[in-house]
Amino acid sequence: MAIRKIEHVGIMVSSMERSLAFYQEVIGLELQGKLLHTNGVIELAFLGVPGTTETVVELIAGYTGELSEEGRVHHIAFTVDDLDAETERVAALGVRFLEKASTTLPNGARYRFFYGPDGERIELFQPAA
Repeated sequence: MAIRKIEHVGIMVSSMERSLAFYQEVIGLELQGKLLHTNGVIELAFLGVPGTTETVVELIAGYTGELSEEGRVHHIAFTVDDLDAETERVAALGVRFLEKASTTLPNGARYRFFYGPDGERIELFQPAA
């Protein structure tokens, strides 16, 4: 198996500024980076434990619609070395992917989502080179 670590947990937020302040000031995480998704709408922020490069929380702002109290955690992501190889391996096991192809972010990172057995979203994530 080529999974290396849990990459991040994505949390859908209604206000990026408010959530950044909370996770930095209350939780004590450190902002590791922000970017605008290629769709031009979704804003992403990555926070981690100070002094490490491990991402533990991804804040996701810009989705429309109502979120239930139970629906704030959007997905769990796993780091892989080769997204294409892992996609083939998982697809051969009968997994249904949400997208027809992987998505490449402006920083070069790539990802692809699929559903777990109870409908939870799981992401395979290949970091930027």
